[in-house]
Amino acid sequence: MDENEGTDADLLTRLASGDQTALSIVFDRHAAAVTRYAWAIAPSRMDVEEIVQDTFVTVWRKAGEITIAETSLLPWLLVTCRYLALNVMRKAARNHADELDENIAGGSNAVREHHDAEATSEDLRWVLDEIERLDPIDRRVCELCLVEGLPYAEAAQQLGISVGAVKQRVSRSRARLKKAVTLDEV
Repeated sequence: MDENEGTDADLLTRLASGDQTALSIVFDRHAAAVTRYAWAIAPSRMDVEEIVQDTFVTVWRKAGEITIAETSLLPWLLVTCRYLALNVMRKAARNHADELDENIAGGSNAVREHHDAEATSEDLRWVLDEIERLDPIDRRVCELCLVEGLPYAEAAQQLGISVGAVKQRVSRSRARLKKAVTLDEV
């Protein structure tokens, strides 16, 4: 550490007053450690880059509110990095769509055996029966989003509920349907 650059506590004070040079010094001093930590918990390079960037943007925005216990800002940066990584992973899990089984989705073969067609038809009937057992609003959300393929925003507008409520209902319904399928197969 160059004595002219100052301690992390000094840099934090400079950051709070809007000193961009202080941010550059903090970044140069701690980016490698934050990046290594992000690599340990994030699933992809793109996520690592986003997490590291968001960590340093957060220290820039919150510099006036940060209190460091020791002389180093690194523990605060690593905790922030961890929380941002968990947020990225939760977001990815929410947005991850379950892929349909090849038998249900239809596969690429043009010619199918009669037995496979009957089995697929029975599977689809079973899924539709399970959807019928859902609460009316959940059933309508499933029909709009999962069966008709409407975007969440359009379904929310049609139903007069928020996009977040639609996402939550789709997620909950998928989990219920998946649980029912799993129990049925056992």
